[in-house]
Amino acid sequence: MLFKNLTCSFLLLITLTSFISPGYPNASSQIKKWVISENSNLRVNGSTNINTFICEIPSYDQIDTITVNKSNKDVLLSGTINLNVKSFDCHNVIMTHDLRKTLKQDQYPVLHISFLTLNKLPDLTAKAEPVTGWVFIEIAGVRKRFEVNYQISQDNQKIIHLLGSRDVNFSDFNLIPPRKLGGMIKTNDKLSVDFHLKMKSMD
Repeated sequence: MLFKNLTCSFLLLITLTSFISPGYPNASSQIKKWVISENSNLRVNGSTNINTFICEIPSYDQIDTITVNKSNKDVLLSGTINLNVKSFDCHNVIMTHDLRKTLKQDQYPVLHISFLTLNKLPDLTAKAEPVTGWVFIEIAGVRKRFEVNYQISQDNQKIIHLLGSRDVNFSDFNLIPPRKLGGMIKTNDKLSVDFHLKMKSMD
Protein backbone atom coordinates (compact mmCIF):
# COMPACT_ATOMS: atom_id res chain seq x y z
CA MET A 1 0.00 0.00 0.00
CA LEU A 2 2.86 2.36 0.90
CA PHE A 3 4.61 1.60 -2.40
CA LYS A 4 1.37 2.32 -4.29
CA ASN A 5 0.98 5.71 -2.55
CA LEU A 6 4.58 6.66 -3.27
CA THR A 7 4.16 5.69 -6.92
CA CYS A 8 1.02 7.82 -7.28
CA SER A 9 2.73 10.80 -5.64
CA PHE A 10 5.73 10.47 -7.94
CA LEU A 11 3.52 10.32 -11.04
CA LEU A 12 1.57 13.37 -9.84
CA LEU A 13 4.81 15.29 -9.30
CA ILE A 14 6.01 14.44 -12.83
CA THR A 15 2.65 15.54 -14.27
CA LEU A 16 2.74 18.92 -12.48
CA THR A 17 6.36 19.72 -13.27
CA SER A 18 5.92 18.82 -16.93
CA PHE A 19 4.03 22.09 -17.38
CA ILE A 20 6.89 24.16 -15.93
CA SER A 21 9.87 25.24 -18.05
CA PRO A 22 12.75 25.57 -15.54
CA GLY A 23 15.20 28.39 -16.15
CA TYR A 24 12.82 30.48 -18.27
CA PRO A 25 10.91 33.62 -17.23
CA ASN A 26 7.16 33.71 -16.85
CA ALA A 27 5.61 33.38 -20.31
CA SER A 28 3.33 36.33 -19.56
CA SER A 29 6.24 38.70 -18.90
CA GLN A 30 7.29 41.27 -21.50
CA ILE A 31 10.57 43.18 -21.39
CA LYS A 32 11.17 46.19 -23.62
CA LYS A 33 13.94 48.77 -23.80
CA TRP A 34 13.29 52.39 -24.76
CA VAL A 35 16.36 54.44 -25.72
CA ILE A 36 16.04 58.15 -24.90
CA SER A 37 17.23 60.43 -27.69
CA GLU A 38 19.27 63.61 -27.30
CA ASN A 39 16.47 65.90 -28.50
CA SER A 40 14.35 65.25 -25.41
CA ASN A 41 13.67 68.26 -23.18
CA LEU A 42 12.43 69.45 -19.80
CA ARG A 43 10.62 72.66 -18.84
CA VAL A 44 9.85 74.27 -15.49
CA ASN A 45 6.99 76.77 -15.23
CA GLY A 46 6.95 79.07 -12.23
CA SER A 47 5.67 82.42 -11.04
CA THR A 48 6.48 85.34 -8.79
CA ASN A 49 4.18 87.85 -7.15
CA ILE A 50 4.49 90.01 -10.28
CA ASN A 51 4.94 87.70 -13.29
CA THR A 52 5.47 84.18 -14.60
CA PHE A 53 8.61 82.53 -15.96
CA ILE A 54 9.71 79.48 -17.92
CA CYS A 55 13.05 77.76 -17.45
CA GLU A 56 14.02 74.88 -19.70
CA ILE A 57 16.64 72.38 -20.64
CA PRO A 58 16.08 72.48 -24.40
CA SER A 59 17.90 69.25 -25.22
CA TYR A 60 19.13 66.18 -23.39
CA ASP A 61 22.88 65.75 -23.77
CA GLN A 62 23.00 62.01 -23.04
CA ILE A 63 21.61 58.75 -24.37
CA ASP A 64 19.95 56.65 -21.67
CA THR A 65 17.67 53.62 -21.59
CA ILE A 66 14.41 52.90 -19.80
CA THR A 67 13.67 49.20 -19.29
CA VAL A 68 9.98 48.29 -19.26
CA ASN A 69 9.10 44.98 -17.59
CA LYS A 70 5.47 43.87 -17.68
CA SER A 71 4.71 40.83 -15.56
CA ASN A 72 1.07 39.91 -14.97
CA LYS A 73 -0.63 43.23 -14.06
CA ASP A 74 2.51 45.08 -12.98
CA VAL A 75 4.53 47.36 -15.27
CA LEU A 76 7.91 48.04 -13.65
CA LEU A 77 10.39 50.56 -15.02
CA SER A 78 14.09 51.02 -14.45
CA GLY A 79 16.19 53.86 -15.78
CA THR A 80 17.19 57.38 -14.82
CA ILE A 81 17.63 60.63 -16.70
CA ASN A 82 20.36 62.88 -15.33
CA LEU A 83 19.94 66.57 -16.08
CA ASN A 84 22.69 69.15 -15.64
CA VAL A 85 21.44 72.09 -13.59
CA LYS A 86 23.77 74.39 -15.52
CA SER A 87 21.77 73.55 -18.67
CA PHE A 88 18.70 75.42 -17.37
CA ASP A 89 17.91 78.51 -19.41
CA CYS A 90 15.25 80.92 -18.10
CA HIS A 91 15.73 83.33 -21.04
CA ASN A 92 16.78 85.93 -18.50
CA VAL A 93 20.32 86.11 -17.15
CA ILE A 94 19.31 87.08 -13.62
CA MET A 95 16.52 84.50 -13.38
CA THR A 96 18.78 81.77 -14.78
CA HIS A 97 21.48 82.60 -12.23
CA ASP A 98 18.97 82.67 -9.37
CA LEU A 99 17.41 79.32 -10.30
CA ARG A 100 20.77 77.57 -10.62
CA LYS A 101 21.87 79.05 -7.29
CA THR A 102 18.62 77.98 -5.60
CA LEU A 103 19.08 74.43 -6.91
CA LYS A 104 22.60 74.44 -5.38
CA GLN A 105 24.34 73.89 -8.70
CA ASP A 106 27.86 73.97 -7.24
CA GLN A 107 27.10 71.30 -4.64
CA TYR A 108 24.55 69.24 -6.60
CA PRO A 109 25.18 69.83 -10.31
CA VAL A 110 22.81 67.08 -11.53
CA LEU A 111 19.05 66.64 -11.17
CA HIS A 112 17.81 63.02 -11.37
CA ILE A 113 14.46 61.55 -12.45
CA SER A 114 14.24 57.77 -11.89
CA PHE A 115 11.32 55.87 -13.43
CA LEU A 116 9.60 53.24 -11.26
CA THR A 117 6.21 52.09 -12.58
CA LEU A 118 3.36 52.59 -15.04
CA ASN A 119 -0.25 51.78 -14.27
CA LYS A 120 -0.51 49.95 -17.62
CA LEU A 121 1.50 49.10 -20.71
CA PRO A 122 0.62 51.67 -23.43
CA ASP A 123 -0.58 50.54 -26.86
CA LEU A 124 1.85 52.93 -28.61
CA THR A 125 -0.42 54.30 -31.32
CA ALA A 126 -0.57 57.70 -32.99
CA LYS A 127 -3.29 58.77 -30.57
CA ALA A 128 -1.89 59.99 -27.26
CA GLU A 129 -2.84 57.62 -24.43
CA PRO A 130 -3.12 58.81 -20.80
CA VAL A 131 -1.03 56.78 -18.37
CA THR A 132 0.12 57.38 -14.81
CA GLY A 133 3.29 56.22 -13.11
CA TRP A 134 5.62 56.73 -10.17
CA VAL A 135 9.06 58.32 -10.26
CA PHE A 136 11.77 59.47 -7.89
CA ILE A 137 12.83 63.09 -8.39
CA GLU A 138 16.10 64.09 -6.75
CA ILE A 139 17.04 67.76 -6.48
CA ALA A 140 19.83 69.23 -4.36
CA GLY A 141 20.47 65.86 -2.73
CA VAL A 142 16.84 65.33 -1.64
CA ARG A 143 14.86 62.51 -3.26
CA LYS A 144 11.05 62.38 -3.27
CA ARG A 145 8.58 59.93 -4.78
CA PHE A 146 5.87 61.41 -7.02
CA GLU A 147 3.02 60.17 -9.20
CA VAL A 148 3.27 61.61 -12.72
CA ASN A 149 0.63 62.01 -15.43
CA TYR A 150 1.82 60.95 -18.88
CA GLN A 151 0.63 61.15 -22.46
CA ILE A 152 2.26 58.40 -24.55
CA SER A 153 2.12 57.98 -28.32
CA GLN A 154 4.20 56.71 -31.24
CA ASP A 155 4.60 58.54 -34.56
CA ASN A 156 5.10 57.26 -38.10
CA GLN A 157 8.89 57.13 -37.61
CA LYS A 158 8.38 54.77 -34.62
CA ILE A 159 9.47 57.49 -32.21
CA ILE A 160 7.83 57.04 -28.80
CA HIS A 161 6.75 60.35 -27.27
CA LEU A 162 6.46 60.36 -23.48
CA LEU A 163 5.07 63.64 -22.15
CA GLY A 164 5.04 63.88 -18.38
CA SER A 165 3.81 66.59 -16.03
CA ARG A 166 3.91 67.08 -12.28
CA ASP A 167 3.61 69.98 -9.84
CA VAL A 168 6.34 70.14 -7.21
CA ASN A 169 7.37 72.69 -4.59
CA PHE A 170 10.75 74.15 -3.79
CA SER A 171 9.98 73.22 -0.18
CA ASP A 172 9.60 69.53 -1.15
CA PHE A 173 13.37 69.56 -1.54
CA ASN A 174 14.14 71.82 1.42
CA LEU A 175 14.82 74.76 -0.91
CA ILE A 176 13.88 78.40 -0.39
CA PRO A 177 12.40 80.13 -3.47
CA PRO A 178 14.48 83.06 -4.78
CA ARG A 179 13.70 86.61 -3.64
CA LYS A 180 14.85 89.93 -5.05
CA LEU A 181 14.87 93.64 -4.13
CA GLY A 182 14.80 93.05 -0.41
CA GLY A 183 11.98 90.54 -0.70
CA MET A 184 9.71 92.73 -2.84
CA ILE A 185 9.84 90.15 -5.64
CA LYS A 186 9.02 86.70 -4.30
CA THR A 187 9.07 83.47 -6.28
CA ASN A 188 6.12 81.24 -5.45
CA ASP A 189 6.83 77.83 -3.94
CA LYS A 190 5.02 75.78 -6.58
CA LEU A 191 6.60 74.76 -9.89
CA SER A 192 5.08 72.85 -12.78
CA VAL A 193 7.58 70.39 -14.29
CA ASP A 194 6.94 69.17 -17.85
CA PHE A 195 9.20 66.85 -19.79
CA HIS A 196 9.09 65.40 -23.29
CA LEU A 197 11.11 62.25 -23.85
CA LYS A 198 11.60 61.00 -27.40
CA MET A 199 12.54 57.34 -27.47
CA LYS A 200 13.14 54.41 -29.77
CA SER A 201 12.20 50.85 -28.87
CA MET A 202 15.07 48.36 -29.12
CA ASP A 203 12.65 45.48 -29.84
